[in-house]
Amino acid sequence: MIAFAMVIAVDAARAAGPIIGDASVIDGDTIEIAGERVQLYGVDAPEDWQVCLDETGADYRCGKESSLALAAFLSASRPIRCEFAGRDRYGRYIGACFRADGEDVNRWLVESGNAINRDNPGKGLYAPAQEVARSLGTGMWRGQPRAKDGGRVAEE
Repeated sequence: MIAFAMVIAVDAARAAGPIIGDASVIDGDTIEIAGERVQLYGVDAPEDWQVCLDETGADYRCGKESSLALAAFLSASRPIRCEFAGRDRYGRYIGACFRADGEDVNRWLVESGNAINRDNPGKGLYAPAQEVARSLGTGMWRGQPRAKDGGRVAEE
């Protein structure tokens, strides 16, 4: 029964088609377009309150920095178009989003180090983008990210 409900939810999201408009940032991996919240598929950004360690070992608000970077990236080429894969447990759409110039928002978040690949290490759609960020030491990779509970994120 649960699987059937999930199939219907995914089909309903696909039937809705893409949503296009000016996006506002809710947090580092969630935006809102025309009153609809969109969880960016395949990425996980730190929460606004979350801190990371920079290259000197000092705390900085990586969650807030991620949100601000996303807002700046989105504002550079509007409108934003999101294609949906379903809804999450909070009722938000889950989707891949693109700027008017065709830039993949989800990939940019991971490649810039402002989010991580949501899937297992080395796997998933954005694993190569994460390796780029990691190798360059950009965004959260310039130091050591911390887990959502405040502890350090384990090395992958």
